Order: sequence, then C-alpha cells, then structure tokens
Amino acid sequence: MKLAMWSGPRNLSTAMMYAFAARGDCAAWDEPFYAPYLAATGADHPMAAEIIAAHESDPARVAAACAGPVPEGRAHWYMKHMPHHMLPGFPLDWASGCVNVHLIRHPARVIASYAEKRGEMTLEDIGFAQQLRLWRALPGPVVDSADIRRDPASALAAICAEVGLDFTESMLHWPAGPRPFDGVWAAHWYNAVHRSTGFAGAEGPLPEVPPERQALLQAALPLYEAMRAEALQFA
Repeated sequence: MKLAMWSGPRNLSTAMMYAFAARGDCAAWDEPFYAPYLAATGADHPMAAEIIAAHESDPARVAAACAGPVPEGRAHWYMKHMPHHMLPGFPLDWASGCVNVHLIRHPARVIASYAEKRGEMTLEDIGFAQQLRLWRALPGPVVDSADIRRDPASALAAICAEVGLDFTESMLHWPAGPRPFDGVWAAHWYNAVHRSTGFAGAEGPLPEVPPERQALLQAALPLYEAMRAEALQFA
C-alpha cells in the first residue's frame, strides 16, 4: 500500500511519519515535493539552498518516483506530503495510486507553532486553502491532530481501519533522535520530534493569536472548520 498523508506545516505530520515508520513494514518519504516547490517559487524558507542541493528538485522525476515501486522491499510506503507544495502544473496523477489521508490542525495552533520557526507567514504558507482543494480532488479520511494527541492509540487504530492496515502498538513509540529518511530541513524544523519517543499528551487551550495575525487566523478558520466537520470520530 502507498499512503499519502497530506497536511500543512506544524500539523503533527513528522510524528505521524515516525509512527508509521515504527511499524517496521513501512518505508517513509519526507515531503518529496519540498525541493521542487522551493526551486519553482524561490520562496525564502530556512535552508532553501541546502534543500534544493540535497533533494531532487524536478517535479516530474519526483512524481515518477511516487508512482514507482515501494522502496526497501517494504510492504507499505508512507509519504508525507504538503498540499501547498503541489504548485499548478506539478504532476498529481500518481496520487490516484495512493490511499490519501488528510491531517488537519486548528489554525491558531499552526500559526503559533510556525511563528517559532519562521516569523513571516501568509495563508499560502500554512496551506489551509490548498488542503481543502486537494481533499476535494483526492477525497479520503480526515483526522485532526488534536484527536491524535488526545488518544493516540484510538486515533491510529481508526486511521489504520479506514485505510485497511492492521494497527500495531509499535506505532505509539519510537527511539529519540533523527531518522535516515528525514529531509535535510530537519535540522531547523524537527528539534521537538527528535527529542520525543512518542506522541505528546493532549493539547491545552488554544494559544492566543496576536493582533497582527488575526486576519490570517480568520481567513484560515473556515477552511479548517470545513474539513473538521468531516474528521474521523472515535471513542
């Protein structure tokens, strides 16, 4: 099985990649279209030059690899994708051969977390509009990261049931430290998950969004709520 997990940044996406890789039967690929996105847009992201130098930046070649065989002789392939990386004209036909799952997070939490790593952001940077459009084009289960944090075992069991995998307890824990499949951007973005050995506990109250980012929050909120209404429900 090829599983494409789509999310914006700061959505628990790296922890989810580590969880599926911890199964032992799952290869993992970390944001394969990030380098093509940066090369095409010239976006001023941390480590942009290093990312383009270290990873394939031709979207057609990345798409061909996504459509190709599962690597490492594994039974399954977990691909961590971000909708805002899929620029107009980037191939997307490969995704029809995947089970597509959509990971969401409340925009107040995304904005607060993103600001810690990159001070400037736009609605396009945090991906809510692109994710809603992509979910409509590639429908599949929606899961809210807050629900995963609240009850990781039940959430992962529900996701596995939806996509046709057996849930295994090994998905709940992993060794601290980086992974060989991390993108080079891990040095900037993955500090917290590298310290982790499993999912953190339930999240507290929503963070306060400063006045200068209220317009961004209000633009993202209805997009999030449209997908939240479709999120998996479990005990």
